[in-house]
Amino acid sequence: MPPILALDKISKRFGAIVIADQIDLALGEGEALGIIGPNGAGKTTLFGIMTGTVAPDGGRVVFEGRDVTQLSPARRCALGIARSFQVPQPFGGMTVFENLVVAAAFGGQKAERHVYARCVDILDRCGLAAKTNRLAGALTLLDRKRLELARALATDPKVLLLDEVAGGLTEHECAALVALIRDIRQAGISIIWIEHIVHALLAVVDRLAVLHGGAILAQGAPQAVIRAPAVAEIYMGIEADA
Repeated sequence: MPPILALDKISKRFGAIVIADQIDLALGEGEALGIIGPNGAGKTTLFGIMTGTVAPDGGRVVFEGRDVTQLSPARRCALGIARSFQVPQPFGGMTVFENLVVAAAFGGQKAERHVYARCVDILDRCGLAAKTNRLAGALTLLDRKRLELARALATDPKVLLLDEVAGGLTEHECAALVALIRDIRQAGISIIWIEHIVHALLAVVDRLAVLHGGAILAQGAPQAVIRAPAVAEIYMGIEADA
């Protein structure tokens, strides 16, 4: 079965800094792929290339067998590619429910009156039903992250890109978020998750990839990748042949 989302020979640089050098990366339908790498490795830039907010210097983004490299972010969202942001960016002066309606109506390109029931269901699923009428700007960090996920889900995605959603959370909050992401997986949504909280990542993903120096250094079974000497050298300064 062909991948649902793929990067084909993607290249990107900012001046002398190489973010991606002929990167190939594929996400299977229903798969959860984790991406780790040092700060500044270009993980979030890859998300920008996937969603269309960043233009690659070369290569293609392929979604469901179609080249979407030249499509706008709005068009890619309508096709089924959604993302969350590392720093939640809700409309702070709007209620939680209104935030979802905007995402569902505009991101999913549906009439507003047709999205209300779905928004209620998503709020319940994401643990926000009791805060439906609360202003988004008054939420705790955990609930803002829940809302960030809920807004992405409101666009009815086939692929969900998660950017460090566990950052800044307590251990208990992180466990609650992992449980929510596992629930999202059960709906058949394919996931790519960038994360520094590795134990959270390992609790969800099927496969792990390491981005370093503009290339995919290693990828495969999560535990095997974590134990790879080259990965240890990047993260802990341990010589690969030590």
